[in-house]
Formats: sequence, C-alpha cells, structure tokens
Amino acid sequence: MASPSPASRLVAAAARTRLRPFGLQQRGRSRVWLDDHGWWLGVVEFTSPSWSQGSGLHVGAMWLWQDVEHFVFNVSERLSGTEHYRSDQQFAPEAEELALRAQSAVQTLRTRFPDLRSVASDLAAQPVRRGWFWEPWNAGVAAALVGDVPLARQRFATVLAEEPIAPWMDAAQQTTRELVAMVEDRDGVRAWALSRVASCRQRLRLSPEPIAEDFGEAASV
Repeated sequence: MASPSPASRLVAAAARTRLRPFGLQQRGRSRVWLDDHGWWLGVVEFTSPSWSQGSGLHVGAMWLWQDVEHFVFNVSERLSGTEHYRSDQQFAPEAEELALRAQSAVQTLRTRFPDLRSVASDLAAQPVRRGWFWEPWNAGVAAALVGDVPLARQRFATVLAEEPIAPWMDAAQQTTRELVAMVEDRDGVRAWALSRVASCRQRLRLSPEPIAEDFGEAASV
C-alpha cells in the first residue's frame, strides 16, 4: 500500500486529534470521517485537489433511509476551498484549522438535528425547488415518520410531478407511490424506514447495532 502524501498525513493527524475524541471515526485510511447517529450520519470530507497536494473541507448530513451504497450530502456546506500544501511547516497549521472547522460544523449538525422531529421541521421549512428531487422526497419521509400526513402527501406529490429522466428516478417514484399508500400508517412507515436504514448501513459497511433503539426513540418524540 502506498504511503499517504504529506498533505494527507497532516490532515489525518489533525483529524485524529480533533475529531476522534469528539466521537467521529475515520473511514478506513480515507479522508472521510463519520459521526454515526444510527439513522443518519454526519459526514466530514477533507477534499483532495486533483492536480496538487492540499485539502478542502465539506461537511454535511446523510439520511440513511435513502438506502444508497455511497456517501451523499443531503444537507451540506463546503467550508473551505483548497488549502495548498507547500511544506510541512506551512501546511500543519492549515490542517489543524480545517480539523477545528470540521469539529465546529459537526457540533452545529448535532445541535440542528438532535432528533427526528427536528429533522422533519428543518426539512419542512426548506423551499421546494423543482429539479432537486431528493429534497422533497426526504422531507416527505421525515414528515410521514413524525405523523404529519398532509405535509408528507404534499412533498411526495412534488416528487411524483417530476419527469423521470433516469431509471433511478423511476425506482424512487415507485417507492414514493408505495409510501403514499401507507402514509397514514405511521408504524408501517417506521418499519419501512428501519428496513431501509438497516440496508443502507449494510451497504456502507457500518455497524448495525445502533439502528432500532436510536431510530425508535427519535420516531416517538
């Protein structure tokens, strides 16, 4: 296995100092760190430039009921453009500053999304933007999970109004129709979401232990 670049080495060292004690785990040897809440993830990515050494910073939240096999930023903020590496002495404080920004952003996400009802309220407050397929879909799922049937129906209607332009959209709209049919059955929606979260965690090779208890507590707020 190739040795990490000097920039990656310094970023990893800063992240271990600032993020690991904060409860985050590094994804293998990558530049991705995860804040695992069972049914959602805080995702920290120290982005790597294509043609030089250095790092940027992208932090966000991922709702695991979306059930995909890669990390996505459902709520995100790019906190830094690329800080370029020129020497260890120059870049070490840059890496430290990026890690500190990441820690602060993770705390902001934890405060913003302490439970499912907070997530549902936050997503419901976002404007509906045509073409941003997953925003109303996730808002609809969250609304259904907390029992806000009118809002769930409204957001799902927005999803179904989109013209499908790819097979994944057809599949997502079929899932949406299934959710519309069960939207008044909160226990049924919860069972569906738990199954999706478990599947997503397996796809992402995450530990399965936290799912049921954490999601159950959040759903009953």
